[in-house]
Amino acid sequence: MAIKVRDYEVRLTRNKDERRMVRQLRYEVFVEEEGASATEEQRALREEYDDYDKNAEYMAVFHNGKIVGTYRIIDKKAAEKMGGFYTETEFNISKIKKASDNIAEMSRACVAAEYRENALVMRMLWAGLSEYILRRRVAVMFGVASFVGQKPVESAQAISYLYYNHLSPMRLRARVIPENFADGADPRMSKMNILPRAFVDEEMAKKQMTPLIKGYLRMGASFGQGVFIDKPFNTYDVFVMMQSKNMDAAYQKHFYGRENALEHLDVKPHPIQTLGKIMLLPITGPLNMLGAFFEFLLREDAADAEFIDEPETQEEQ
Repeated sequence: MAIKVRDYEVRLTRNKDERRMVRQLRYEVFVEEEGASATEEQRALREEYDDYDKNAEYMAVFHNGKIVGTYRIIDKKAAEKMGGFYTETEFNISKIKKASDNIAEMSRACVAAEYRENALVMRMLWAGLSEYILRRRVAVMFGVASFVGQKPVESAQAISYLYYNHLSPMRLRARVIPENFADGADPRMSKMNILPRAFVDEEMAKKQMTPLIKGYLRMGASFGQGVFIDKPFNTYDVFVMMQSKNMDAAYQKHFYGRENALEHLDVKPHPIQTLGKIMLLPITGPLNMLGAFFEFLLREDAADAEFIDEPETQEEQ
């Protein structure tokens, strides 16, 4: 499905040219702006990519012929082709991978600098991701959220707040792999409880959080244990996980009229016990149900939204 709001559109990319535009935007943000390392080939092409991009899908917001916001998505099938998820280079996600349901990784989120004051771009990306979750029957979306720099202590309030208040349940909790830190990064910096609980101030914590992390919290996300120091990318990362059934109750109530509308998209460790007992959402049916949800998510821009239901095609790599 493509979602249009005036001259903005969010959808999966469809061809090589659009995929190249995504990687070029990522280069502008991650390499030129935030100081991530790049190979000579990447600098020549002005594209940011890695081995995981070949089988990934890109959710993108288009405006006036250019891509101004994007997410990279890797689902279970794509990960199987590549031998794992990108996130597994930083965090142990073995508990999540045991789920019988579809799971998907969201990464490389970025918005063009000149569009960051326009909250519509990020809201449209989330609308696109939400439609993806429902259409693909994804029980868990996960990835890493980054702070720019190499010193987690600069975000001590935010990170400690997440540790004391928003860790994922033990049965799905990811854990950092400090052994994978690059040379020169101290493994002791992987701890999240930088401050004692008594010293954590919620207001200060929220000020230190990136807009993306605050948005994840509003959507009902939880976080893995530990901080990963990514020296080549010039970031320190926290693991974020969103169970579809736990998406903020207000979103679900507005979307389907009840707070537990996505309960059926729970993680099921023993598929044989649930076979034939789950009714999936009729996502490919009438669009008015999706429209109610996007009206809530897009807020004042919803009146201008158009929903174009299109058959899924193989994306040109």
